[in-house]
Amino acid sequence: MGIRTVGVKTELLACLHRLAQSYADITKVFNDPVHGHIEMHPLLVRIIDTPQFQRLRYIKQLGGSYYVFPGATHNRFEHSLGVSHLAGRLVQTLQERQPELLIDQRDILCVQIAGLCHDLGHGPFSHMFDGRFIPLACPGLKWKHEQASVQMFEHLIMSNKLKSAMEYYGLKLNEDIDFIKELIAGPIEAKPGVLKNTWPYRGRSKEKSFLYEIVANKRSGIDVDKWDYFARDCHHLGIQNNFDYERFIKFARVCLVDEEKCICTRDKEVGNMYDMFHTRNCLHRRAYQHKVSNIIETMITDAFLKADPYIRIKGSAGKEYKISTALEDMEAYTKLTDEIFLQILHSDQPELNEAREILRKIERRDLYKCLGETQPQGNEIKQEQYDELSAEIVKAKPVKFPEDAELKAIKLKAEDFIIDVIDMDYGMKEKNPVNNVNFYCKSDITKAIKITKDQVSKLLPEKFAEQIIRVYCKKTDEKFIYVATKHFIQWCMNRNFTKPWDGDVVAPELTPMKANWNVTEDDEKHGSRENSNVSKSKTRLSF
Repeated sequence: MGIRTVGVKTELLACLHRLAQSYADITKVFNDPVHGHIEMHPLLVRIIDTPQFQRLRYIKQLGGSYYVFPGATHNRFEHSLGVSHLAGRLVQTLQERQPELLIDQRDILCVQIAGLCHDLGHGPFSHMFDGRFIPLACPGLKWKHEQASVQMFEHLIMSNKLKSAMEYYGLKLNEDIDFIKELIAGPIEAKPGVLKNTWPYRGRSKEKSFLYEIVANKRSGIDVDKWDYFARDCHHLGIQNNFDYERFIKFARVCLVDEEKCICTRDKEVGNMYDMFHTRNCLHRRAYQHKVSNIIETMITDAFLKADPYIRIKGSAGKEYKISTALEDMEAYTKLTDEIFLQILHSDQPELNEAREILRKIERRDLYKCLGETQPQGNEIKQEQYDELSAEIVKAKPVKFPEDAELKAIKLKAEDFIIDVIDMDYGMKEKNPVNNVNFYCKSDITKAIKITKDQVSKLLPEKFAEQIIRVYCKKTDEKFIYVATKHFIQWCMNRNFTKPWDGDVVAPELTPMKANWNVTEDDEKHGSRENSNVSKSKTRLSF
């Protein structure tokens, strides 16, 4: 630096040492049960130490699943730390591996902040709030927690006066705040006059398009959010995680695809990509869509709906909001967590009697009864048909019914039933998500390629989406359940749905009437080699 005086040199070194020591003092290390010791940038620590972020400590990651899996105690708080850590690791690896990408410290910090704040908008019991409660409490409202995450992020910055801290650590306010919001929820609405075919993002140019695939990947669904919840949820649920994100990071490269830079992985990893989406599907089947946790979330939703008109949450300027309207004001929404469950449960307000009794039933394990599960064999049930299904079950009077006056006297009502329609897929509805994944091969690491399913294995799924229909009954009387189950089986026959697993046990007099319910795959193959009379004979014998 051209400084020759020993005294000045000593003073300068001492100053640098103090700066380094100051950085070390405010950098925090978190001992995470999944990722080990993770270090957080001082600006991330400033964000973590706010009421808006600390709120995530009181929102269960898996909602009602905790009532089924005793280990599912983890919250959105630790998941958000994990996503921020993985986002930083992936973008730093790309920076080191490909310096030509010109990834700078601003990019890294913004991606880490987006990972940290991507779930700020979750409501009580996580996906129960935006997936069950809000659609019923506010019909027609198209709202997702990502929208609230962006609003809460803005509120966090303003109410905690963090703009100066962001500038101090080198961020450009307008540009980088827009970038963080886009990383969380996608493109911000285009300004009037902007052409639709132009680059939709404001935060970063097309040259850095790959950065938008790290936290929430709209292209293929492979992102650090999934990596963390796979590892974290499996850890707490006691389920084996078959996907290794470390290997993906090891092979990640950026290549040019249709004039955009995208994150690619090695061609030999294509099987692991299918395993990743299969792991996601398994988690949904075994945990996220568990029939008991789903009915508990349905009961909590019912309780919240009954309590909604009587709950008051104070927001900005002293205005009061309900559970369903708190999302309109971020100050009120900050106070809305899983604690609302206990607020209702321990309340002595007479207006909350019905809601309180539902929650007490959950504590006593006096749950709605699952009548069975089935699947459509042709056209799937559309959302606009959901409201008609309960009435259909009531009308589906069994063709054969026991001659019992007491049973015949039982009258079913549509409000006695809950129909849970679950769309299971690999993350992109009926599409194969791996078709949107880009690969590169050893012979040319700069060129992106696609790999079709047929090139990988003959044993991969033929379809990537299906619909599961579960029917629950609010009443628990044995005779009522007996009658309701018969109606459910008859409804499945009328609708040409698959036979419920216990159909032969709960309605042995009905299931033989449906010819294709009594033919196994082996029977079908055998029957194709014999004449139709033998097949009919077999059907009669099974009856």
